[in-house]
Amino acid sequence: MHKQSLKQTFARTLSLVGITMSFMFFITNNLIAQATKVKNVLLVHGAFADGSGWQEVAKLLEKDGYTVSVLQEPETSYADDQKYAKAALDAMDGPVVLVGHSYGGSVITEAGNHPKVVALVYIAAFALDEGESCASIEQAVPQASKAFKPDGDGNWWIVQENFAADFCADIPPALAHFMAISQVPISTDAFTHKVTNPAWKTKPTWYMVASADRSINPIQERMMAKRAHAKMVEINASHVAYVSHPKESVKLIEEAATSVHAN
Repeated sequence: MHKQSLKQTFARTLSLVGITMSFMFFITNNLIAQATKVKNVLLVHGAFADGSGWQEVAKLLEKDGYTVSVLQEPETSYADDQKYAKAALDAMDGPVVLVGHSYGGSVITEAGNHPKVVALVYIAAFALDEGESCASIEQAVPQASKAFKPDGDGNWWIVQENFAADFCADIPPALAHFMAISQVPISTDAFTHKVTNPAWKTKPTWYMVASADRSINPIQERMMAKRAHAKMVEINASHVAYVSHPKESVKLIEEAATSVHAN
């Protein structure tokens, strides 16, 4: 009887030790995961828009505990935009997921070589290869829109009457109108600059294809995603997929953030 009691006590003790060790293992792994999780996101707008378009995406990311910075690059030249991107990355505390829309993809393709960048996310964006420019991608397989027009100062605009249909057909008309009258032109220099060192060749990459895009041909978006070996998702959206589908955009960004680890 005494021996059986000892055996039962020993078994219970072993069981408690096992439970305790399992709990400690779970807590330790959780703490390690929290310590190495990437919590910084830099959002980069594209041509004809500014950083305010990221508002809903930024809100959702912040709600989930991320530290968000929104770049306001001037698009006056590719060199200027790289300077602004570097300054923003330098200012962030720790590893960063770098996100670009449209021309912003061209910006992050070079800026992504910054040592703080651990992942790239392209939202209907130019994931350019060495020697390519936004212009060369558009020329190879033209976009549906014919509303891009130059002015006399080396800048490009979208004709206001065509802005909603060709740029942002799936957002509320009032917002599309405001985006049209507040559009930020892109310089010829920025649009035709050839990339020299694509960061996606060395950094893990995610890509969202907008299947109803009239500003970048979706055929080209799929091609760029495939050659970058990106984790690709496709949604039925206009060019401004991040505005019309913020939750899906955030899901992709957070997938990138949780799939890589801080150094």
